[in-house]
Amino acid sequence: MDSISSKITFEYNFVVDKGIISNKDKSDISTILAIDATFRININNELYFETELAILEFYKALYKWKERITEDYIPEFHYYTIEYADYEEGAILSLIPFSNKARVKSIWAEQDLYNIFDLDYIAREFSKLEQNLKQDIEDYFGIKLKKFIKHIPLMEGPYMDDE
Repeated sequence: MDSISSKITFEYNFVVDKGIISNKDKSDISTILAIDATFRININNELYFETELAILEFYKALYKWKERITEDYIPEFHYYTIEYADYEEGAILSLIPFSNKARVKSIWAEQDLYNIFDLDYIAREFSKLEQNLKQDIEDYFGIKLKKFIKHIPLMEGPYMDDE
């Protein structure tokens, strides 16, 4: 399979009521972690990953990863959650660049799918995911993530490479 033809799509649906959180809850950790969404990844139109995530925590992991990207460096992305403690096998979700390619890996993968992506493509898709999540979270809950970001807990696993 040609790596350029590999395609990834992300889908998510909030599974909590819109009124569960407001801007006044910006430092309420238990409320922040209660914001769940079903999150799904399809690779080449096949289900790769599907689970319920603490979506604000996941968003912050993407946000922090995106902040570390430079013109000539795309860092690894690893998502861990404080709600799960066993990371012997790795992160819940990872993006692992090598050369000008990258792989997506998950300890919770639904199936082992071949997934070698063009690095620019997959970094762009993860960046778009961060942008879309921000917009959709803010629209759905009527909040400003800028007020929340420093309060959202972030589990930094054993693979954080240059923080």
